Amino acid sequence: MRLLGLALLVITGLAACENKGLRQLQGTSDGPDEFIVTPVKTLAQPDSFTALPTPTPGGSNIVDLQPLSDSAAALGGRRASGGAVPASDAALVAHAGRRGVSPTIRETLASEDADFRRRKARFTQIRLVPVDRYNQAYRREALDPQVVAEQYRLRGVPTPSAPPPPSGFRQ
Repeated sequence: MRLLGLALLVITGLAACENKGLRQLQGTSDGPDEFIVTPVKTLAQPDSFTALPTPTPGGSNIVDLQPLSDSAAALGGRRASGGAVPASDAALVAHAGRRGVSPTIRETLASEDADFRRRKARFTQIRLVPVDRYNQAYRREALDPQVVAEQYRLRGVPTPSAPPPPSGFRQ
């Protein structure tokens, strides 16, 4: 009986030492990747086959999705061709960049985030049950939607009604 108890204790201790990092996002199966499939628009017969553009190898297709243009149109704007900023949005872009724009912002944020996650995960290696390390690390950074909505309402900002907080929700 003692041997069985000791074996269970050793197995539990070894299982607690597993470190998967903050978020284990790598797939473990050899199955198909569902994110490779790209949906296309439905095929439609043109009014005139002579009005179609000439095909270009490696060029875009009429039925290919244009996510940036489609999302801009869905939000009530338009995206200029070539990635240029439309003249109607020049004032917005100038206001957003009024304090300067760092060309290395992505690299800076990535290194700061990696350092933050490394500091937060320093003493979280031993757990007896699976825990979401990502939510643990970013708990203080997260916004509570109920509190934020109430703050906006108190300032007179019209806000849509939000669903009630889930049961067991702690503030």
